[in-house]
Amino acid sequence: MPRYNAPFEIHVHGDVPLRSDVNFAQIQEALKPLWAYAGARSLADGATSAYEEEPGIRFEQKEHMLQMCWTVPGDEDFRQALDEMCMALNELAEQGAALEITFYDTDFDEEEGDPEEESRDDFLMMFVGPNPAAIMQVQRDLLVEDVVNLMERHFDGAELGGVVAEIDKLFGERFDALVNSLELGKRPRGSGGAGGPGAGGHGGGRRPRHLH
Repeated sequence: MPRYNAPFEIHVHGDVPLRSDVNFAQIQEALKPLWAYAGARSLADGATSAYEEEPGIRFEQKEHMLQMCWTVPGDEDFRQALDEMCMALNELAEQGAALEITFYDTDFDEEEGDPEEESRDDFLMMFVGPNPAAIMQVQRDLLVEDVVNLMERHFDGAELGGVVAEIDKLFGERFDALVNSLELGKRPRGSGGAGGPGAGGHGGGRRPRHLH
């Protein structure tokens, strides 16, 4: 059922490449934790965002791409729905993908509120993929992008190859530690710079609402 006076507006944003054999029924089942949380009876009913200007949840069949730019009122219990959705999407994903989740405090007024009061805003990244190697690849690409963007304020991009190599080394060591018990596919690979889906700026003040 719809949540009135919910403490948060929760925004889910990201694109997930799906396997070519995935059908709408599978997508609907995988996303059930989200649309059911919104009080809908189906994905078609629950795919609309709380904000008209946002496209909501869409499946681009030609590209086999699940696109999410969707806001729902809710509470901290939404995190459980996110965990369940990510587990289900792992089974459908063709490649690794990152999802940005932003919790906006509905009671916080940045302009008129108490200057001593802090908002309960929160931001997290969640990852899905067909295997841990694909997920680690996305994590690696996002970290490289963040580090390169930060360091390019002080250094030329051509000077940062050693930094990127160290990041690749760290992820390679993490991957090798997992290989002992699981067959994970290929090691995360370096692309020599910022690659993969962008995550925007992480942290640092209140995130702009619905800025995509």
